[in-house]
Amino acid sequence: MTGPNRPTPSQLRSLRTADPILGKAMERVDPFPGFPLKRYYDSHFHALARSIIYQQLAGNAAASIHGKVSALTPGSAFPTPEEFLEMSEAQLRGAGLSRAKMKSILDLSRKVVDGDIRLRSVARRPNDEVIAELTSVWGIGEWTAQMFLMFRLGRLDIMPAGDLGVQEGVRRLDRLEERPTPGEVKARAEVWAPLRSVAAWTLYRVADE
Repeated sequence: MTGPNRPTPSQLRSLRTADPILGKAMERVDPFPGFPLKRYYDSHFHALARSIIYQQLAGNAAASIHGKVSALTPGSAFPTPEEFLEMSEAQLRGAGLSRAKMKSILDLSRKVVDGDIRLRSVARRPNDEVIAELTSVWGIGEWTAQMFLMFRLGRLDIMPAGDLGVQEGVRRLDRLEERPTPGEVKARAEVWAPLRSVAAWTLYRVADE
């Protein structure tokens, strides 16, 4: 992985000019750090498998399962797709994986091994193509693919319109009575291109205020 991908000062100024309301919010929240922040995972596969493990679980519980899954193979490295496919259902269930998460990780592993998911070249391909490929995996939806693009690949123009945190951020930003729909968020976000990831980061911070 390379270092964090960050917009230039000129690009940030253009974003603030394009939307002064968002610009004011950008001034009071933590600045966009650029992604990836550091090497949290040793591979793209690990990043995706970890996201599956963490889906719909509290952080501590997910971290415990992640640690148990990592311990299924020798050494500190996370299991490879090939190693997952050699494990028994009892091993995976014993590490705390639900049947749904186990099915998703095994489907991901199988598609990586078979070449249906091309993680080696994923950083060179356009967003829509990556999303289409990743969402072919059972249990990986558009949101998970968007998080991978933003936080793992450092793509600067991602808007996860279905994310409740983003929706709440827009509600507070625009002083709306109700959270906007995904379609309304997408329409609102057009002015933020080509830095919609920066806007999303700001909206997460606004939602936490």
